[in-house]
Amino acid sequence: METQQIKNTAYTTNTKIVNVLSDPIFEPYGRLIFPVNKSYYSGDTLGELYLTWYNNIDPNKTVEIVNYMKDHATAGETIFYDIYTEEEKAADPAKKDTGLFFFKGNPGERFIVCNAGGGFAYVGAMHDSFPHALELSKLGYHSFALIYRPGAQTACEDLARAISFIFEHAEELEVNTDCYSLWGGSAGGRMAAYIGTYGIAAFSGNDISKPGTIVMQYTGHSEYSKDDPPTYACVGTNDGIANWRTMKARLDAMKTFGIPTEFHAYEELYHGFSIGTGTIAEGWLYDAVKFWKMQM
Repeated sequence: METQQIKNTAYTTNTKIVNVLSDPIFEPYGRLIFPVNKSYYSGDTLGELYLTWYNNIDPNKTVEIVNYMKDHATAGETIFYDIYTEEEKAADPAKKDTGLFFFKGNPGERFIVCNAGGGFAYVGAMHDSFPHALELSKLGYHSFALIYRPGAQTACEDLARAISFIFEHAEELEVNTDCYSLWGGSAGGRMAAYIGTYGIAAFSGNDISKPGTIVMQYTGHSEYSKDDPPTYACVGTNDGIANWRTMKARLDAMKTFGIPTEFHAYEELYHGFSIGTGTIAEGWLYDAVKFWKMQM
């Protein structure tokens, strides 16, 4: 009876997280909706969710996301794609905890891969990539949120594999691969930047084009090259993890090579503000889209 009620009832802020994880509509990928390593989140219900190192978590957005997933899965749509084969996952069991959640846009539109942070220890997708992907899909863009293996090298390999997968299945997914963009916060921003600097093949992916734009949030990444893609970046001035001056210095240096950049530092915001709902940064996502469109 309880399973049937879960199946037929919309989630609310009072819904227990365990009930989302165990909802049969999400079999077999439901365990990846929240961090696989449970020590990095707390709270019994969707409204109580807390993620390590993150601030400004919006319970209403959490509920909207899981209801979006449930509604589309119930309608028979594919909302999750494996990026590794069963043979590859058998050879390396850690690859079982990877994949792409898909927030479908308009047929033939460009795509984005959103990469959550989590210190390369876990993937904070519910606050740091799912909200972005959902909002970007509302604008018509095909948006993917990557669940990757912890560790900088393996995370970048998973991102390279994900991009390669999307290119290989572009017709099936109805995506335009021209001037795609990579978005990421914290560790996820570092992943996007590494791909932007070194390319997909450098991380065991296919020899395909670099992203047309990188969108980074709150990461003190300092590496760059003269061939980096146009880059948009934002951060809070009270961020104790990613210093805004470090981020600005990187973009200023990239600008000397003629690389288009845009930088925003939001007064008194802390680390991990996501799409910025209810904060001074609210609306930054739409500014980033405008920047991306200028590169198309």
